[in-house]
Amino acid sequence: MIIASQEGTVPQEGTVLQAGTGPEGICEVNCVHPEAVAEARAALPDGRDVETASAFLKLVADPTRLRLLSALNTRELCVCDLAAVVGLSESAVSHQLRLLRAGRVVAFRKAGRVAYYRLLDHHVTTLIESALEHARE
Repeated sequence: MIIASQEGTVPQEGTVLQAGTGPEGICEVNCVHPEAVAEARAALPDGRDVETASAFLKLVADPTRLRLLSALNTRELCVCDLAAVVGLSESAVSHQLRLLRAGRVVAFRKAGRVAYYRLLDHHVTTLIESALEHARE
């Protein structure tokens, strides 16, 4: 079922409208497909999950943090090694790692006076690899 409101016209479902007569990417008629809307609404994640995922994506979207995470995707590294890999001071790297630790993206272990960082779980690895693969396409 299609509900339309532009000039009283109701196109038949599956009708292909003429391309190029309106702004690109915008429907040329205002119609709602109730079944499609209901299906999409039912698939929406819980609001709390959306907020948490959004905060996570915001955290890892920073170029410096993404480089740090990419380095940690290869192996566990200490702050000194990470600083050398990304070309930043140890202080700058430590600041970024604190943010990533607070966001539960990385964890560390102490070996004497050295702190070794690692990615917290496979979800982070999957996200990094997918984002970089998408960027290469």
